Amino acid sequence: MAKILIAEDDRISQKLAAKIVKELGHIVFVSPHGKHAYETLMANNDFDLLLTDIMMPEMDGQQLIKTLRGDQQFNDLPIIIMSAVVGISDISNLLKLGATLFLAKPLEREELQNYITRCLDTDGKCLHN
Repeated sequence: MAKILIAEDDRISQKLAAKIVKELGHIVFVSPHGKHAYETLMANNDFDLLLTDIMMPEMDGQQLIKTLRGDQQFNDLPIIIMSAVVGISDISNLLKLGATLFLAKPLEREELQNYITRCLDTDGKCLHN
């Protein structure tokens, strides 16, 4: 059982992602924006995975990734981006910043489950296709 943090400001996406994570038998924590997610991780860094949106108030997903990857304690934390509003170059830039995988919205249950399983089954080193 893994401890997964979801950083998402949209209530519907929050609920859907949380439901899918719970169905896999994991513990879910939800943050309404990147700043809250960062503060949560700083207060308790035993999370196994971060699922984050990009477009959020207070601290967006891009800034969240940059901030986390700048802190050595989060170097190995798998980060899955979930977003509907980015292009190919944006995805490439997010992966260069330190995102582990990218998942397009709307979320598809099987795809999200597959990504989570890939990240958790490889000791934090998500397998790429």
